[in-house]
Amino acid sequence: MLNCSRIVGQLTRITRHGLHDRFANCLDTTTNHLRYSTKNKKPRAAGTTAKVEECLPPKTKSNKRVPPLPQPPPPPPIHSTAPAGQELKPPESRFRPSCEEPTYSCPPNCPPDIREQCHKSSSGEDGSSGESVFNYWKQIVAALVVAGVSTVAYIELFEKDEKSKKVVKDLGRQPIVPRPEESDAFPKEVPYLLIGGGTAAFSAFRAIKAGDPTAKVLVITNEGDLPYMRPPLSKELWYNRDEELASKLIFKQWNGTKRSLFYEPAEFYLPIGELENSEKGGVSVATGWTVKKIDVPNKTVYLQDNHPIKFDKCLIATGASPKNIIPFEKAEEKAKEKIIVFRTKEDYLELVRNIKKPSCKNIVIVGGGFLGSELSTSLARNRMFEGQQVYQLYKEKNILAQVLPEYLSEWTTKHSQKEGVNCVPNVEVHDCRLKNDRLELTLNNGKTILADQVVVAVGVKANTELAKSSNLETDPVQDGFLVNAELEARSNVWVAGDVACFYDVQLGRRRIEHHDHAVISGRLAGENMTGSHKPYTHQSMFWSDLGPEVGFEAIGIINSSLETVGVFAKSSENESDKKAVEDGQSSSGKKLEGKDVSDPKLEPEEKKSTSDNPEANLISNKSSENSEKKVVPDEAVDDYAKGVIFYVRDKIVVGIVLWNIFNRMSVARQILARGTTYDEINEVAKLFEIHED
Repeated sequence: MLNCSRIVGQLTRITRHGLHDRFANCLDTTTNHLRYSTKNKKPRAAGTTAKVEECLPPKTKSNKRVPPLPQPPPPPPIHSTAPAGQELKPPESRFRPSCEEPTYSCPPNCPPDIREQCHKSSSGEDGSSGESVFNYWKQIVAALVVAGVSTVAYIELFEKDEKSKKVVKDLGRQPIVPRPEESDAFPKEVPYLLIGGGTAAFSAFRAIKAGDPTAKVLVITNEGDLPYMRPPLSKELWYNRDEELASKLIFKQWNGTKRSLFYEPAEFYLPIGELENSEKGGVSVATGWTVKKIDVPNKTVYLQDNHPIKFDKCLIATGASPKNIIPFEKAEEKAKEKIIVFRTKEDYLELVRNIKKPSCKNIVIVGGGFLGSELSTSLARNRMFEGQQVYQLYKEKNILAQVLPEYLSEWTTKHSQKEGVNCVPNVEVHDCRLKNDRLELTLNNGKTILADQVVVAVGVKANTELAKSSNLETDPVQDGFLVNAELEARSNVWVAGDVACFYDVQLGRRRIEHHDHAVISGRLAGENMTGSHKPYTHQSMFWSDLGPEVGFEAIGIINSSLETVGVFAKSSENESDKKAVEDGQSSSGKKLEGKDVSDPKLEPEEKKSTSDNPEANLISNKSSENSEKKVVPDEAVDDYAKGVIFYVRDKIVVGIVLWNIFNRMSVARQILARGTTYDEINEVAKLFEIHED
């Protein structure tokens, strides 16, 4: 706007000086606005000479027609008639030529007094022609001002729009806009308030509606999306080769059916403004809002703008946030544009956009856990162009080293390399800087690696920020909110999902960060919020897929530091499982909804003992001084196509991994519930039918 005003000022000054220079010598001029000195004031065409009367001030104008006079003779020289020191004046009787147009010009021989009257007339002292000229220039200036302001506004709007488009294009995400925009739109009080909009919250409000059909449920989440599932972000969405479906976040389930990443469409949810007066109840979701405090005694929560909302029952399901490493946190802003700390839907969409760029030649995954290994394999199998490389950096000796026994972790690493992943073990990123529009990562061994896209997958931390402001207790070891067996932290306040640290009557206090646990714990919390008093006794499971040949399910405590016993069958081509992955399905064959399935009774079957079966390999991993001791022939070590791994603590089986064995989780769950001992492993292993396709 300041630039616009300066431009307008310069235009008016230039115009003013131009008029002065143009008419200083009283040149003849024409204008479209000249009028006859008649009563009707009709405009005349340009090029018409003004009348003599129009140049005189109003008091000297006459209606009489004066015949033109002959040109006067030139004045005599001063020294011929005028006394010394005096200037010869023209005779009074001589006709005084007047201005041809009072507002613009005078004849060359216009006397000074007439010229002065001309200028007075043009300045508007008579209130007619001067005012007209003033109005004319006022309109010109106003038009220039409006044009200038419009131009500046358009430029600013255009630049803002371009910046916005650049942000969306470069960063791949829009800023989160709160919905509703104002906190006044929230109801003053709700029966059920859920903090967090993930899987646990979704499972909870389904259970609430099942127990209380007319329940009014308000979900408040700091994310910008409606509830959706996270596992497909590193699995099924990458298996789907249909770009159109993938762009719509649609994937194939284990049974081949297509479904959206979102649990429910937007039409399923009730607008927040209608929730309070809805007779049938409903579920409303407020996105982009954060609860900063819970006043438990007064059953009130406070939003980020201190707006209060009262509740009867409250659930905390805030989930977890991805961890980052210090070199990336301290990197310059330009470098951070090439780093994705992977967790959300927006992270997935941004990664897909970035790896499609021809300049994205090196993709580096930092982390050797489930997420890092799944992403590495998925990206290696879905390279966007020839020459694109995928690197996986991890500080352990092999990938999945914290959950699998060493021999199986080593085999899995080799398998990942066959899929096209460049594995870089025993390293950590020491420094990160931008070099020629690429990231140069300096490792702790002194070596460097260039990256065009970095994905960080080094674990998560529980979102317990509410604990301090709300006087809620957290576990100093496991992290997360401390809850009892019914998932209740305080009166009328429950916790579910990744952020709940609960007591397992079989395995002790635990905090689980898996999808199935979010489903089960959310459902149990929702049931208890509607009046049930059920303890958490369910053993949740998780699964992982590393390409078409490796998929496993696990239950219980899965930790490589424990003693393990593995039973494997010799390799046999399992076409059904392989085909499932090639068709875009998860080889683990899991339903993401996590529906309860009644466990069949564990009945003994007439099977040959695993220890007597020549096709079975028994591997024992002792966590003593001679750890990773293998009691198996060397030629069978690399044959881990199908089997079961038992995790033992204090001679009791506390965890089970089903390696390429599916639809046997109910059996594994009952084995844990029975408290199976180390000596019974050979007998119970045959129940998994590892020799059958």
